[in-house]
Amino acid sequence: MSDAVVPHKTDARAQAARASASGWFTRVIESDLFYSFCRSKLTIAAALVTLLFFLLAIFAPLLSVQNPFDPAQLQLINSRISPLWTADGQTPFLLGTDEQGRDVLSAILYGLRISLIVGVLGVAFSGALGILLGLIAGYVGGAVDSLIMRIADVQLTFPAILIALLVNGVVKSVFGNRLDAASMLGVLVLAIGLSFWVQYARTVRGSVMVEKSKDYVAAAQLIGLPAPVIMLRHVLPNTMGPILVIATINLALAIITEATLSFLGSGMPDTMPSLGTLIRIGNNYLFSGEWWIVAFPGFALAALILSINLLGDWLRDALNPKLR
Repeated sequence: MSDAVVPHKTDARAQAARASASGWFTRVIESDLFYSFCRSKLTIAAALVTLLFFLLAIFAPLLSVQNPFDPAQLQLINSRISPLWTADGQTPFLLGTDEQGRDVLSAILYGLRISLIVGVLGVAFSGALGILLGLIAGYVGGAVDSLIMRIADVQLTFPAILIALLVNGVVKSVFGNRLDAASMLGVLVLAIGLSFWVQYARTVRGSVMVEKSKDYVAAAQLIGLPAPVIMLRHVLPNTMGPILVIATINLALAIITEATLSFLGSGMPDTMPSLGTLIRIGNNYLFSGEWWIVAFPGFALAALILSINLLGDWLRDALNPKLR
């Protein structure tokens, strides 16, 4: 008599997980979004460039010849060295150095990390705030809706950069010179987040006002689900398409806003420069012949913004049912 082999529960769960992952991967491959992405060579190139920038920022300590944020690694004797392929170039400074002896390539990699951190966190904060206020305004309605939308209308009368400058100035006037580089990064995230929440709030409010009149919301209310559960678990997933488009486009706008604030001297300090700070520093030496100090950070910023904008334009068109 042979012994029967009983499948172990862990093996069964593992097989179920593999089947679920395989099914998810199949759904992604067969989706219209993936098909639209594969059809556009420009979108694929933009995605690869964007991914490359994120990887460069993540692995900056491994790719850089020095830490530009560490004064102990900087030597003034290496200041204003031209790029390596020129007559006065020196190794290992591929893109030359600035006035403090910082390797321009290393400064770009570390500055790219700062710009992306501020951009991603700023978009996350503005998205969370805007989605929350949009859900409340659209679902509750009445006086709450009117109050939130009037605040949004007032903010829309001012450019985002002015709102960011206002928040930045208020925080600096309160704390003065007590803000270090890490605190300044948090201030930039707060300023950018408070500048871009309106788009999320208005978009989510409009979608919620359409969704809350549907049968599944009425059924959820009849079985006694609380309003926060209905808004977050049932209504919010049906509004994610426009939110993803806004978030992608706002990522580029957030990076530009941070670069503008840093260029105006209201952003990251010279000791911990972002791409905007590097451009401001290099602009002072543009007419002295040291063009590489401003040219390469400016090119990196332009390429990053262009690639993200191309992804945002593709995502907007791909999620538009009228264009399918």
